[in-house]
Amino acid sequence: MIKILFVCLGNICRSPMAEFIFRDMAEKRGLGGQFTVASAAISSEELGNPVYPPAKRKLYSLGIDCSGKRARQMRREDYREYDLLLGMEQRHLNQMRRICGGDPEGKIHLMLEHSPHPHDIDDPWYTDDFDTACAEIQEGCGQWLDALAGETLPE
Repeated sequence: MIKILFVCLGNICRSPMAEFIFRDMAEKRGLGGQFTVASAAISSEELGNPVYPPAKRKLYSLGIDCSGKRARQMRREDYREYDLLLGMEQRHLNQMRRICGGDPEGKIHLMLEHSPHPHDIDDPWYTDDFDTACAEIQEGCGQWLDALAGETLPE
């Protein structure tokens, strides 16, 4: 079982979209049982809040239900619990390393690391461009799923 944690600023837009899109992609490929997927925030400002309505609508437009998801903050223990921690922006990676006390096992990565042109996924809460954010999240999820398919990481 490969355990993945998606991380963004508030855990109400990008990281929950990634959590549910990755889960959906894995299920559709018959790989759902190989992954445990969750998401978290680097900040505390949205703790307990549901997925932001435009992000929720975007997921629903893809046939994905995110009901019940509430924002939570990343914890130091997440580093032990998860095999892979994927941040949406380079600045998230720095904060994730601070929260985790470093990255000695090389588990922290950029969501679009496998893209031909790795870059940050802009926060749609600020840009109001949920279509672009979703397309980039789908790209990243597909690339990570391809990279991890058939690979087993130590538990």
